[in-house]
Amino acid sequence: MTLEDETSNAVHEQVQHYYGEVLQNSNDLQTDACCTIDNMPAFIRPLLADIHPEVLSKYYGCGLVLPDLLTGMRILDLGSGSGRDCYVLSRLVGAQGRVVGVDMTDQQLAVAKRHIDFHTLKYGYSKPNVAFYKGDIEKLDELGFAEESYDLVVSNCVINLTRDKAAVLEQAYRLLKPGGEMYFSDVYADRRVPNALTKDPVLHGECLAGAMYWNDFQNLAKKSGFLDPRIVESHPLNIENPVLEEKLGKLRFYSATYRLFKIAELETSCEDYGQAVRYLGTIPNYQYEMVLDNHHAMQTGKLFPVCGNTWQMLRQTRYRDHFEFYGDWSNHYGIFEGCGVSIPFDSEGKETSGACC
Repeated sequence: MTLEDETSNAVHEQVQHYYGEVLQNSNDLQTDACCTIDNMPAFIRPLLADIHPEVLSKYYGCGLVLPDLLTGMRILDLGSGSGRDCYVLSRLVGAQGRVVGVDMTDQQLAVAKRHIDFHTLKYGYSKPNVAFYKGDIEKLDELGFAEESYDLVVSNCVINLTRDKAAVLEQAYRLLKPGGEMYFSDVYADRRVPNALTKDPVLHGECLAGAMYWNDFQNLAKKSGFLDPRIVESHPLNIENPVLEEKLGKLRFYSATYRLFKIAELETSCEDYGQAVRYLGTIPNYQYEMVLDNHHAMQTGKLFPVCGNTWQMLRQTRYRDHFEFYGDWSNHYGIFEGCGVSIPFDSEGKETSGACC
């Protein structure tokens, strides 16, 4: 066994111990890094109320990985834990859809599998449309999933716990269908976490020590094939633990939800081709406005100028039938006006605005 393999195994054992033995429920967490924010669509709340209480009590996510237009989709959840997100997605994809969860912690998998029949009956399905597998999300190729077999890959506060984050993104890209997307929440840092802190088991288990510097993540996503990462929402994390605060010093952390589209034609910058779209208001539960990311909130019926990448994200995905498209690729006008390079997160907790990506 190589030193790299030994290090990877040590990380896995540390994560399994923390989430299988140390944490008994969400009240055992020492920071708010692994807690979903309360700002969620109203139609989601009743779906959560139908989830089995034991599944809810073992939930350790940091965001909401439930995008729109999921009916009939095939979805893969990386680091599915107790299965909370899988069961909500199971409801949203319907009886003809399919949700597969992958996790490596036996205790979490046992909870998820124990309640398959409960949710199948609750949703009125004749057979389960969800399944759980034990596996390493850095080695999804070992599970035998077919290439380009999933419409959506989700993950909730798990990738930061992995050692080889590039492998996770590359495997997700391989498994996605063209036009599919990876939609996930995770924790990011405003700078690179010092090596000394990455070995701290509590900081690692609390999703902080393994958090990527946000710019390193964006570059890694592009290298993996996801050429234009988009932030859906973000907010700063409160540590509120004096011992951990002392260890972390000036490091600042953010919970952020990204969406990464598998579209070969995307460019690495937001280029202006004079294009625009008009949202038709036809997405269920979003009749007045469709939010693509934190810079694209498109009101129904209003012409909305977009860069070439945004145009492609809507034209080559499941959104195509819900928009009218204007313009072509005959003229290039440079970088889309207002785009710049800076830390993308909202450090004040305020909403951002504008049509820039």
